[in-house]
Amino acid sequence: MDNPELLIPLILVPTLFIVLPWIIFHYITKWKSAATLTKEDENLLDELHDLGRRLDERMCTIERILSAENPNWRAVGCDPADLRLGELSSDQLAPVSRSNQPKRRAR
Repeated sequence: MDNPELLIPLILVPTLFIVLPWIIFHYITKWKSAATLTKEDENLLDELHDLGRRLDERMCTIERILSAENPNWRAVGCDPADLRLGELSSDQLAPVSRSNQPKRRAR
């Protein structure tokens, strides 16, 4: 093996036709298997979906009960201190628009 011209093709050919495709196909199969949901992930998603559905049903039930007891519960539920419930009659109660901006005092 004193001839380096023969050594280069002996290393290059197996590398190009065996090692390189093996590495590429290995990582392609890894990426495809990692992209799918596992059985545990599917079970967790099903449980979260059921929980969300049950919570939605509970909220609808609570809203139905509150509407039966007090039709203006949404207006009252905002902030009773701002509405000054003792000073207003029931026909004056209306939904109050709210903002996330802090109240500014006029100078």
